[in-house]
Amino acid sequence: MKHLKIYVRFGIVIALLLIGYFLLVRLFGWHENPWLRLINGLIVGFGLYEAIRVKKLERGKEFEYFEGFRTGIYTGFIATLIFVLFMGIYMFHIDPTFPETIMSTWMEGYFQGPGILIFILMVEGFASTVVLTLTFMQRFKPSWNISKKEVQKA
Repeated sequence: MKHLKIYVRFGIVIALLLIGYFLLVRLFGWHENPWLRLINGLIVGFGLYEAIRVKKLERGKEFEYFEGFRTGIYTGFIATLIFVLFMGIYMFHIDPTFPETIMSTWMEGYFQGPGILIFILMVEGFASTVVLTLTFMQRFKPSWNISKKEVQKA
């Protein structure tokens, strides 16, 4: 997997961690608790942070803001698409009652089938990817601050 680009590697790893976490929670019967989805954000956040950090280490002084931003966005979108694909298979084929149970406790009177949950997962994944990437890039962006040595020369 070393030959794959950083965002593909980390996107696959994040998706596998999300799937593993979901299956672990499912094992204990807690998969219908929407509050446990907050841990998904921690998993995605850690993965995005590491992908951008590795990209910055790889590029060194040549690292630019747009490179890091693109790495975070691509990583998160790949992870989201893989996880949504898994959840689609899970909701349509493995546990068709899961969407109805979630929607009855989450949004009463608005059950539109598993499609709406897949749409929500996709929008949620894309939105959190953008927000987390913008947040992490504040840490990783190259500084434009003037050093004290440059100020003393002037």
